[in-house]
Amino acid sequence: MKLTDKEVRYVANLANLALTEEEVARMVHDLGGILEHMDRLAEIDTEGVAPMAQVLYEAGETATLRPDVERAPLGNELALGNAPLAGQGYFKVPKVIER
Repeated sequence: MKLTDKEVRYVANLANLALTEEEVARMVHDLGGILEHMDRLAEIDTEGVAPMAQVLYEAGETATLRPDVERAPLGNELALGNAPLAGQGYFKVPKVIER
């Protein structure tokens, strides 16, 4: 799949990114390579391979997931304790998106 400058600019606009011409050209190349790789993966014959709902399998003691144990919530005071700036029970952050 060949990616165009127009498509890269469209996605960059959705992400609120201002790319230079050099960055657009690099993204066309890099993202195009990723899409080519995905096309190659799509060609792999997966007939007879059962779909997996979870990447982990029955592994007994080697499983990497911990048991799901209910715990008391953290609470605002503790959660905001290390915040650089907090107010009215929320984290305060500088405005980062302007259009």
